[in-house]
Amino acid sequence: MDERSLNEKASEETLISLLQLDPSPIESPLDADGNEKQLGQQPDDGEDAAHSLKSSRTGTSSLGLSGSSSHPAIYYLTRIQRYSSYTFTVFASLHLATTSIFPLATLSVPASESYLLLAREIYQTRLSEPLLVALPLVAHVASGVAIRLLRRSQNLRRYGGATPGNILPMHHRRGTSSSSSKSKHQRIWPPFSWIAASGYVLAAAVGLHAFVNRGLPLAVEGDSANIGLAYVSHGFARHPAISWIAYGGMLAVGCGHMVWGWAKWFGVSQRAGWRAGPPTGNARVDREVKKRRRRVWYAVNGAVVLVTGLWAAGALGVVARGGPARGWVAKVYDGLFDRIPLL
Repeated sequence: MDERSLNEKASEETLISLLQLDPSPIESPLDADGNEKQLGQQPDDGEDAAHSLKSSRTGTSSLGLSGSSSHPAIYYLTRIQRYSSYTFTVFASLHLATTSIFPLATLSVPASESYLLLAREIYQTRLSEPLLVALPLVAHVASGVAIRLLRRSQNLRRYGGATPGNILPMHHRRGTSSSSSKSKHQRIWPPFSWIAASGYVLAAAVGLHAFVNRGLPLAVEGDSANIGLAYVSHGFARHPAISWIAYGGMLAVGCGHMVWGWAKWFGVSQRAGWRAGPPTGNARVDREVKKRRRRVWYAVNGAVVLVTGLWAAGALGVVARGGPARGWVAKVYDGLFDRIPLL
């Protein structure tokens, strides 16, 4: 075999593998007499270095962190956001089982109520409800907002009101001055991903869901002992349009956010996408990267469809079709729904 062809093939494979590596900063090499300069450092230079180190520690301490810590605030906020999602996933798994899997297995709303009451002993006590539901949800959303604000502040501090795009070569800049002004405003803020957007929508939907099923009964009746799957079925029977829209939208957005969020924690979402990314100048490499990214994208979205379908099969296929309640329970439910605006 020709030695030249072997070299070309190895070169292409090496280029493909290099594309999988994350970029890392490269420190500038020392000057030829760099060691001598460090040994014979001038007093002014030493004072400047000490002042710079002191300023760095002061900036960290101003965020409420110890000056001796080597991690910035975003490091801790990212872990708060991550570990709070672990805790909330425990509650979400129990909720999936009681509102979808058991109704789907029994095909009956009354027969599934006992499983819901049993699960409430786990996540609806005075101790477990704040730890498994309220605090993780608030911490997850608050840390996400704080991360965005800190990254915006970093961009302003690093680029002094300019944008990261201003350091790109001229052939990467497009549009008129008005478009560049718009691009400047967008680049100051960190990228707004689909995961982040769906998270904010889901936070509002979960808050509304908690108000209707937990907060309102506590405010009106004093407790939520009478609230169960029959309450949801009654709402679908009395207000079908808004119930289907609200619950269907919450399921779609919620399952998408949770699956893509877990894909992000496992490092899968970073390798998923419909496009190949920045061109490498090698058409074959670009095609291979594009295929790999699309395969991962299909796999993650397939998981989204699977989880959404499983949850909807029991919640919308069984509970939503359970029909209205009867007797005094129906009057209690009607009184609660009458207090909800827009119903």
